[in-house]
Amino acid sequence: MQTIAVQIQDNYIQNFMSYVNNHSENISIAKDPNLELDPYFYERQKQLQQDIDDIDSGKTEMLSAEQFDIEMDTFFKDLKSNANN
Repeated sequence: MQTIAVQIQDNYIQNFMSYVNNHSENISIAKDPNLELDPYFYERQKQLQQDIDDIDSGKTEMLSAEQFDIEMDTFFKDLKSNANN
């Protein structure tokens, strides 16, 4: 058996459910708890894995908390100085 995600137009859901009910010996439906909590769960999961891969390969640098604070302080100072110009 294979699992797939299906997006159904709101106005077609009754027709789809009728089809599923008529073919229930071959189809089972279960709600994905990940998608109930976060409709973008799988997109976020994929992006997180890509970020991890980029860090591991050296393509992206991961900053320490201290480095991040320094970078953000500099960024906000630059924003304020540009806003005042």
